[in-house]
Amino acid sequence: MTASSSATVTAAPIHATDDVSAPVAFAIPDNVFAETVTEVRHYTDRLFRFRITRPTSFRFRSGEFVMIGLPNAEKPVYRAYSIASPSWDEEIEFFSIKVENGPLTEHLQKIKRGDTVLLRKKSTGTLVLDALLPGKRLYMLSTGTGVAPFASLIRDPETYEKFEEVILIQTCRDIAELKYITEMVEGIKDDPLIGEFAADSLRLYTTTTREPFTHMGRITDLMQSGKLFSDLGLPPLDPETDRGMICGSMHMIHDTKAILESFGLVEGANNKPATYVVERAFVG
Repeated sequence: MTASSSATVTAAPIHATDDVSAPVAFAIPDNVFAETVTEVRHYTDRLFRFRITRPTSFRFRSGEFVMIGLPNAEKPVYRAYSIASPSWDEEIEFFSIKVENGPLTEHLQKIKRGDTVLLRKKSTGTLVLDALLPGKRLYMLSTGTGVAPFASLIRDPETYEKFEEVILIQTCRDIAELKYITEMVEGIKDDPLIGEFAADSLRLYTTTTREPFTHMGRITDLMQSGKLFSDLGLPPLDPETDRGMICGSMHMIHDTKAILESFGLVEGANNKPATYVVERAFVG
């Protein structure tokens, strides 16, 4: 359900106090959709996902991000969020970190079913299939909520049409933080749309950096040591056949870019496809 620009949404004050305050109504800006939260799930004290209704006119490519906010101020705070749902989904899904004093996430983490989320009308981003040259194998490299755009892409049939093998990699501190993508990959096998393709092509490789787990360590270290490739039973990266996508913290992106380039991969963009791409939109 989309609210018009003349609509208002009732919201609690941004700074709650011990006093009982009347809800405050704020007008919906002209350049956004006002969408309804349909589902919220908290995984840890740091991570949660939520789904909202999708405007009938909203179009995006799997892997893109969009600016979202809350109707809790005269001038809402917006942050870039990768869309975790595929382009064919009837709803829009996001996977978010919780930041105690984050201008947006401090309030976003408290949303409930039926609440309103503001959605800017245009999506964008470089983590799209169009920004990559054709190849055999696609590596999706992520840390934390950086897995969100890949959650979109692994549920898009086009990904499996373009690549024979899709290796999704996520590094988190603890095992519980891997649950979002682990459950998704397990569920994809039974998906009537992409289950058959994913069963033969999709591989998930997860690591932790703090809690003991099957695979431990930063993905950059595992790539440099060669352990990642030996664990997967695959040869080192080859620019003739392999493609990469990177999404995570600025530090992770910097280090991973350097490693991919050491193997001969070249950064691409929408207007100049190449052998790897990165995303630079962050939530705070």
